[in-house]
Amino acid sequence: MKVVWTPLAVDRASEVTEHIALDNPTAASQWVEGLFKSVERLAKFPKQGRVVPEMGRSDIRELLYENYRIIYRVESKRVLILTLRHRRRLIDQREL
Repeated sequence: MKVVWTPLAVDRASEVTEHIALDNPTAASQWVEGLFKSVERLAKFPKQGRVVPEMGRSDIRELLYENYRIIYRVESKRVLILTLRHRRRLIDQREL
């Protein structure tokens, strides 16, 4: 399966990386590298993440990475990364 990032997901990942980089550029680089490695595993194992509790739909899942929820949708030929949210923040359903 192919993994595709939405513009919103890319923006969110960039925001987090930039925030981390303000204090520690090396940590920011390591964080984003780990994020992409985690997401790339979805190409082989698209259902490894759990169903998003707020949604209750089997196609909308989440993968946890450090303090973030990577929200994605499993489609027939691809995994679509929808957004990235801090674990403490509720999901805005308009983002899905």
